Amino acid sequence: MRVAVKDVFAVAGVCRGLGNPVVAAEAAPQPVDAAAVAALRAIGAEVTGVATTDEFAYSLAGVNAHTGAPPNLAAPGHLPGGSSSGPAAAVALGQADLGLGTDTAGSIRVPASYQGLWGLRTTLGTVDASGLAPLAPSFDTVGWLTRDVSLLRRVVGELLPHPPRALPRRALVPAGIDALLTPGAAVSFAGALERLLAAGVLDAVDRIDLAPAGPSLEELREVFRIVQGSEAWALHGEWVEAHPGGLGTDVAARFSTARDVEPSQVARARQLLDRHRRWLRELTGDAVVILPATPGGAPRMDADLGPVRTATIAMTSLASVGGLPALSAPLLRDGPLPLGLSLVGAPGDDAALVELGAACAAALPA
Repeated sequence: MRVAVKDVFAVAGVCRGLGNPVVAAEAAPQPVDAAAVAALRAIGAEVTGVATTDEFAYSLAGVNAHTGAPPNLAAPGHLPGGSSSGPAAAVALGQADLGLGTDTAGSIRVPASYQGLWGLRTTLGTVDASGLAPLAPSFDTVGWLTRDVSLLRRVVGELLPHPPRALPRRALVPAGIDALLTPGAAVSFAGALERLLAAGVLDAVDRIDLAPAGPSLEELREVFRIVQGSEAWALHGEWVEAHPGGLGTDVAARFSTARDVEPSQVARARQLLDRHRRWLRELTGDAVVILPATPGGAPRMDADLGPVRTATIAMTSLASVGGLPALSAPLLRDGPLPLGLSLVGAPGDDAALVELGAACAAALPA
């Protein structure tokens, strides 16, 4: 099993660069592997290489200002998705069997969706994060990318401590999701739900308005944005200020925004994060949340990414704020482009989500 490791994990003997050449030049070789790398070696994996990441893993596009964008084999001329863009591309191209990445705001789910791969964001805290350079510890999780579900099933079975439970066959679709989707994504998603019900993979699909009892998708996005930014600045702000011009334009602007968030906003957002996390974990106790992994297929390289990023984080922040496991399965289309079907479960449902994803794949036409 050949593994491509995102350049935020320690790999013994290699300088960890976090997607930035200045960081790489200042770094010393890592003395030991990160725990997630060591765990893969322990089950017979071979580290084939260290793969590109967006700078400091603080992006979802997959474009690195210093090295460019890895190719998207499934959609040439379109973004590969970030920040685990390198491991995803290596897997899609056949250079590796497994991509080891991280997911904070969707950095496993977005490249999986854009490139037609299987991607699993694990339950927050389930995989040992020692040796991983953090971005926002309240949300950072380890994840894996594969071309097929069988390898993902094997890795999950060998590395995660939770045996799969029988997931509830009731699925919840957040109300308002269609407004975030491209027309092609909305049609594909609706058709997939109909087929999953007809095949008995799901017993019921309910549209649920999150806002009366809990947060709306927009509220989740805002809480996520503030807490992520505050943690990213606390961890990396000193380096950013000491290296003016050391970051690409987009990531530099993101850090600048994070620096300017008022402490009172952060305190309020942290209170809401705790409340929303409890509510989302209760919500997924007896149902699976189902939605497209991204608003549509991969945007073209020259697209205006501001609206795309806003809509994407509104969708991905549900799992991120909840600290929940989320699977992206390559089962939808946005016209000619691949699109992931996302399943979000309760804490510890990682293996069960993979099994449900496999059942969905058997019911949906290739």
